[in-house]
Amino acid sequence: MAEYTPPKVWTWDAESGGKFASINRPIAGATHDKERPVGKHPIQLYSLATPNGVKVTVLLEELLAAGHTGAEYDAWLINISDGDQFGSGFVEVNPNSKIPALMDHSDGAPQRVFESGSILLYLAEKFGAFMPTDPALKTEMMNWLFWQMGSAPYLGGGFGHFYAYAPEKFEYPINRFTMETKRQLDVMDRHLAENEYFAGDYSIADIAIWSWYGQLVLGRLYDAAEFLDVESYTNVMRWAKAIDARPAVLRGRMVNRPFGEPEMQLHERHDASDFETKTQDKIAKE
Repeated sequence: MAEYTPPKVWTWDAESGGKFASINRPIAGATHDKERPVGKHPIQLYSLATPNGVKVTVLLEELLAAGHTGAEYDAWLINISDGDQFGSGFVEVNPNSKIPALMDHSDGAPQRVFESGSILLYLAEKFGAFMPTDPALKTEMMNWLFWQMGSAPYLGGGFGHFYAYAPEKFEYPINRFTMETKRQLDVMDRHLAENEYFAGDYSIADIAIWSWYGQLVLGRLYDAAEFLDVESYTNVMRWAKAIDARPAVLRGRMVNRPFGEPEMQLHERHDASDFETKTQDKIAKE
């Protein structure tokens, strides 16, 4: 690796970021006018089936499966490779131009909610579900939810970027972030050795963590399962497979997904019937 001496003042003179260079820039705000679509349901989701997006669609599908009919939603695809997140309508919902973002029209003035952890908490509190009522368990659930929020950037922006997406492979950053990713998996494995889920019953903490680390150990992120020796984390694997088997999780993975197997792609979701055929095809294939 060639040695780099940082300038006294950094200037933006070229794209940087490998595969996702086109979406990176050092300024915020909209780049173009684009009206935000609004469907028939009070909850309007604007997202993409990345791990952060999957958190929210899994929770919404779990809420519907549990009988919370008020959780019906329209899900609109925000294709970050096309710059949809920089459209004026989306920026009104999330000034940070990141998916997912949600508008709730159910109670008076529309409420915007952005950042995946905030959306999970908002929906869990709104419907009184997938969150412990016992104060001690609720605190433990919050501990793990915020553990995910703080840890995943090292997995995604650190390990995932340098291992899978950077234009060149460099030993130092790959080793640095592999070490941290394996440390995080060990944290999880030790906790799950004595717990079925992260905080009592299945909760939004499990949904948040599974969307990143469950999919990682199941071989769906960065093609890195063998490299990370994920099978050695036996408790994480048990937990990840159990959650993966939930029908609502399968449906949640499909929503706003424009990549991968065609039968797993549901670009927009406006009604449960939208993906019944795709779900049946996926189950039949497996």
